Amino acid sequence: MLKGASVSRRKEASVKADELDQYRRLLLRKRALLSGNMNSLESQALKKSRQDASGDLSNMPIHMADIGSDNFEQEFTLGLIENEEELLDAIDDALERIEDGTFGKCESCDKLIPKDRLKAVPHANLCIECQRQEEHG
Repeated sequence: MLKGASVSRRKEASVKADELDQYRRLLLRKRALLSGNMNSLESQALKKSRQDASGDLSNMPIHMADIGSDNFEQEFTLGLIENEEELLDAIDDALERIEDGTFGKCESCDKLIPKDRLKAVPHANLCIECQRQEEHG
């Protein structure tokens, strides 16, 4: 057998039970961390208005630019929450794939996802080639 072929086969080896357990623990840690981050972001996005926080009786902020800054900050935070929710969904999907035995298999081409990719992105559901195709249309 050629040396390059054996290296390729090792990369394509299926995910073993002990590795699945490691990925499960990693995904659960990431999920817990993201959940904490989301709680913090949600409280920031829903924080009191400038008027409530300062005790100001006037409805007009000190400067009109303050309204824009507050709106930008809130929209930015809501965007972060949306990204975190998508990542949580991807993690939940990966945990489901572990349970149903399809973890580590590309959902597009059915090839095994290289372990290096799974180590870097444990919630990956596509191999690198299929991910590139999806990103570039």
